[in-house]
Amino acid sequence: MVRIRLRRVGSRHQPSYRMVAADEESPRDGRFLENLGHYNPRTAPATINLDEGRVFHWLEHGAQPSDSARRVLVSSGCWSRWERLKGGEGLEALLAEAKTSPGAVDARTSDAPPAASRPSKKSRARAEADTASAAAKA
Repeated sequence: MVRIRLRRVGSRHQPSYRMVAADEESPRDGRFLENLGHYNPRTAPATINLDEGRVFHWLEHGAQPSDSARRVLVSSGCWSRWERLKGGEGLEALLAEAKTSPGAVDARTSDAPPAASRPSKKSRARAEADTASAAAKA
């Protein structure tokens, strides 16, 4: 069975991913059938560039997306266009819509906050300690 999944590329501690169509028995970074685009979660907002025509082709031929690939497809809007294609809308109109939509996912639609706004472990531990001490005093 063919799977649409993420293939890790990039150097150590700086991951970037390619979305590929691969045989489910191939290793994560091993042999693949076709490169469908790339995903970089390290930018704020995350950058997603996909060849939606090829993604639709593989989905039409029975490819199943992995959980992480499905999340990327949902956040880019590709999955909703796929559902509309299955519902009977024209492929050309959907691909034209995909080209006019921005290549990067907007920060407002991203489900994770940017890395710079996430509290560090020390600040979370300090906040938990402050909450516990306030509860003890009350």
